[in-house]
Formats: sequence, structure tokens, C-alpha cells
Amino acid sequence: QVQVVESGGGLVQPGGSLKLSCAASGVAWETYTIAWFRQAPGKEREVISCLSNSDGRLSYADSVKGRFTISRDSAKRTVYLQMNSLKPEDTAVYYCAAAQRPLSGLSCPHRADFRSWGQGTQVTVSS
Repeated sequence: QVQVVESGGGLVQPGGSLKLSCAASGVAWETYTIAWFRQAPGKEREVISCLSNSDGRLSYADSVKGRFTISRDSAKRTVYLQMNSLKPEDTAVYYCAAAQRPLSGLSCPHRADFRSWGQGTQVTVSS
């Protein structure tokens, strides 16, 4: 199985940028879909983007579309989330997760399909 760990969070001003990294280890990397979730205080954990290593499909939540970009470096087995034009409402703990499920069309797998989770990295957008 694949294990993931995320990094790159921090404090940034509104309008700023951060780039998160999700480093994977283990076997069968090419069979996994990697997703970014976030959870703000008092809110449900939500998927914001995912990428299928098997076919390269991508998906974004409407709340981040046009501002965030998911990408990968297959040689490094790392998935990135470039976050631009950050807003205070983007403040959350961001999690990387891995699922052995493909995208359904342009939709990410369901939360229950993600069996491997990182520990989370805090992103705070504030002046």
C-alpha cells in the first residue's frame, strides 16, 4: 500500500500563494488516486482536488477552481497543490490522501475510498 505525508503549510496573507507537497511511499503508486482534502474549524472535511496516477485525470472543487492547481512528479512520487489567490476562507488543515479508486468522470472518489491519510498541514490565510 501507499503511505502519504503532506507538507508546505504555513501562514500567508490574503492574495498570496502556497505550494503543498504530498510525498508517497510504498508500492503500486501508479494505481492510486491522490487527493487533497481540507477541514476548517466547525466544518466537514471536504475534497478540493484529486489526481489519478493511472490515467492523469484531474478534478477540482468549485471553491478552488481557477485558483488551485494539482500536479505531480511521478519520478519523485509526489503530488503538489499550488494554491494562488488565497482567501481567508481557505484557512484549514489540509490533508493528502490516497485511494485505489479512479475518478468517476470528473469527480473524485468518495471520502470512504481513501484509506491512507497524511497527518495534515495547517494553512492559515490572514493579514
